[in-house]
Formats: sequence, C-alpha cells, structure tokens
Amino acid sequence: MSEPGSQGQLDEAMVDLLVKQVTEGLSPDEQRALDVLDGEVASANLRDFERAAAAITLAGSAHASAMPAALAQRLAQRADEHFAAAAGAGERLLDLDLARREAAALPAQRPAPGTPPRAGVSGAYGWLAAAACLVVAVLAWNRSPVAPAPLTAVAPPPVAVVPTSPKPPTPAEERAALLATPNAVKITFAATKDPAAAGVSGDVVWDPATQRGFLHFVGLAANDPAVRQYQLWIFDGGRDKRYPVDGGVFDISSDTTEAVIPIHAALPVIKPAAFAVTVEKPGGVVVSGRQHVVVLGAS
Repeated sequence: MSEPGSQGQLDEAMVDLLVKQVTEGLSPDEQRALDVLDGEVASANLRDFERAAAAITLAGSAHASAMPAALAQRLAQRADEHFAAAAGAGERLLDLDLARREAAALPAQRPAPGTPPRAGVSGAYGWLAAAACLVVAVLAWNRSPVAPAPLTAVAPPPVAVVPTSPKPPTPAEERAALLATPNAVKITFAATKDPAAAGVSGDVVWDPATQRGFLHFVGLAANDPAVRQYQLWIFDGGRDKRYPVDGGVFDISSDTTEAVIPIHAALPVIKPAAFAVTVEKPGGVVVSGRQHVVVLGAS
C-alpha cells in the first residue's frame, strides 16, 4: 500500500530526500525509500529542486553558509509576484507566508572556529532547505485542484403549441341550431303507401333567409346506391307546382335507424309550400314521374 506521499503531494520525508538528492546524492537505501514514497511525484518535482539548487550555487559564495540577502530577496519577490493576482485566496497565501517564515527561522550553519568552511551546495544545505520550502509552497499552489465552474441551468426550448381546429358540428347539431332561428320552418312528414315508406317518420326544417335546411328521418329503409337513391323535391309557392326544385339525392345505410341529411337545393326557395321524397335511379332525375313517393309534408 502506498504511503501518504503517493497521493500526489510532497510530504516532509520526500522534501528531505529530494533536497539531499540535489545536494549530496542519495544512497541506494535512500533512493529506494524515495521510490517507495512515490517515485512518480518525486520525479515530477526533482527538476524544481535541481533548479533551486542551481540558483543557490550561482548566487552563493563558496565560503558562505547563510543565505545571501540578494537571493533571499529574489525568492521572496518571485513568490510575491506569483501570488499577487490571488489576494483573496487566504489559505494558500498563508501557506506561502508559513514557508517564508520557516525559511527565515532556519539557523545559519557557520563553520566552527578553526574549521575550514564547506564549499559548494553541500555547505548551503540549510538555506537550500529554506528555498525548498518556497518551492513546495509554489508547487502546492499550482497543483491544488481548481473548483469546477458552477453549472448554469439551461431552460428547455419553448414548445410551440399548435392550436387545434374546432371540431365541426354534426348535421344533428346544425339542425338544432337552425331550429332555434326565428325564420326556420318545420314541416312534419307523413308516410305514403309506398313499400319503402313502411314504418318511417320524420320532418324537414328550412330557413328561407339562409336557404339552408335539413331532413330528419327515423326508420327510413336502407337503399343500395348502385340500384336506387332517394331524391328530395321542394315545392315553392312562387313557382309552377309541376316543376318542384331539386333538393338533391341521398342514401340511407343499413346500420342507420335515425338520419339527419343536409338539403342542397338547386334553386332558391322563397315560399316553401311542400316537401316530398321519391325513389329514383342512381344520380336522380330532372323531372320525377312520382311513381314512388315515400314521404310528403306540406305547410
């Protein structure tokens, strides 16, 4: 199982090993310990520590064991510039502040009297560790997870509402509405002695103002349109009674017991005097012989 350093973060043991690697080199045991902590994280950060060591070597004196003031000022200035744009992020700035305070608090490693000072980077181990603290702070800042942008709710596109056309009224509804008008005339049919008239009853409603009307039948026998059709005749008081107005042909289906049929008059009817229904050939006739009159109604 990996140690805490394996989670992608630098811990104190890893920092110590990285500092020693760039200053004095690691023993085989120490190298294995660094690999156990997290070889990938150590490799990724090794270059930063090497750069810090190189900067220290160039800036430092061969006989100095305390961090040069110029280098300390440069490191602080670089860190301040890096974090200048994030003044609101208090916690991360505190991490940087802590690293700088720890760097300042590290004791200078001066040689004992009579002991020749150590030369190179190994003699500056103390302030190299201080610089490493600043490096760790910068790495922690740059690699901290960024909070995801808040999700913005997107409203679904509006659904176009297609207006539905009103359902057209049935012939029965239109007949009832016509009956409610003041000019409508209603005439009751009487059955004749024709065989097709057996058991039939009904009426006709006509409005001279709108020239609209409806036939209403109950019990009218079904017909075969290929053999015969029913035809309506309207007798107008202002015309010759020998020539009634053709009101159109119609059919009755076998499953119909009550029917309401719109009237389609061929000519205007001003004074409706009587209505008759005859049985004719398919398509109807111009002048009926009136041999098969089914129903008749007069005003």
